[in-house]
Amino acid sequence: MSVRKRTWSTAKGEEKTAWVVDYTDASGKRRLKSFKLKKDADKFAATATLEVDQGVHVADRATVTVAEACSLWLVSCDHAGLERTTIDGYRQHVELHIKPFIGAARLNKVTVPYVRSFQDKLRKEGRSASMVKRVTVSLGSILSDAQERGLIVRNAVSEMSKRRTRNTTEKRQKRRLAYGIDIPTIEEARAILAAAEGRYRPLLFTAIFTGLRSSELRGLSWSNVDLEKRELHVRSRADKYHTMGMPKSDAGQRTIPLPPMLVNTLKEWKLACPIGELDLVFPNTAGNIEWHANIIKRGLQPTMIKAGVTKEGPDGKLVAKYSGMHAMRHWFASWCINRKADGGLELTPKAVQTRMGHSSIQVTFDTYGHLFPTVHEDKELATAEEILFK
Repeated sequence: MSVRKRTWSTAKGEEKTAWVVDYTDASGKRRLKSFKLKKDADKFAATATLEVDQGVHVADRATVTVAEACSLWLVSCDHAGLERTTIDGYRQHVELHIKPFIGAARLNKVTVPYVRSFQDKLRKEGRSASMVKRVTVSLGSILSDAQERGLIVRNAVSEMSKRRTRNTTEKRQKRRLAYGIDIPTIEEARAILAAAEGRYRPLLFTAIFTGLRSSELRGLSWSNVDLEKRELHVRSRADKYHTMGMPKSDAGQRTIPLPPMLVNTLKEWKLACPIGELDLVFPNTAGNIEWHANIIKRGLQPTMIKAGVTKEGPDGKLVAKYSGMHAMRHWFASWCINRKADGGLELTPKAVQTRMGHSSIQVTFDTYGHLFPTVHEDKELATAEEILFK
């Protein structure tokens, strides 16, 4: 590897000077790279020498653009057998947030400062803190895939996460779940149960008393409901394309006990439930997988309006107060957490994690930690104070 000065004249007779690094890469191919300053050429030569010796050097012309790396990554995701909905989410990150801003850049230009600048652009264009975080994670996966293909030496996103902890400003911006805003109150839950009717009545009862996700409700089969033992087994789910599959994580496979009211409701519903090949508990009228949109528009929202669980919409009319089924899941979590004196089950954090199907106890605490009752330590504090001043 050599660093030499090159001088030449342009067509107009103007003299130009540059510093050229002349080297052979790991594959034995000769490479030339020019720099305006000698110190930059020397710095590159030192780094390139080490990378060539380690067999990890990637020349500028041997790499690809971010857009091309995105395409390769999506193919890898497809070959890895990821769910269609997951790949759709990744594709949205690529098409809506990554390609428009940095798609034309070559991978070797994606450094830690470059990623930080990219994040700043996303925020400036109105992306939320959570979206910036998710897109950055996807970019890190794209760079990791390119790294494994030998298209890039370093993963700037990975290096950035090692240098600093989670952005505390963005963490503070995340509001805690609150009763009456994100979580129905016990009075609202009672009103929803009283107003529920028709074929969506057993579904809403099950959502409120088990906390199942919408996909888990849509994919629930009668073979996983034991009405004699009063328990429900979560072993399958239906995605938005009506494809049946396993829960996303091992923790998602769980058993949930059923209260008497729900058992009686499901016994009645089983006699009237449409029969289909999948033997679903909550199918459509033809016995097939129900659309999520139908559950919301024909089941949840009309029931809330009937129950008086409403708010004023943009046009001044009353609309359902809670927009999606996840509000029912939040209520179930709060019911599991609340004290028995307040009408809850007063379960331990680990038991709540199990019933919710969270992948870790940290997820449970991050989402619902503020709902757990605090221990009153008045008596303990008084005793400790007395001992201290004896």
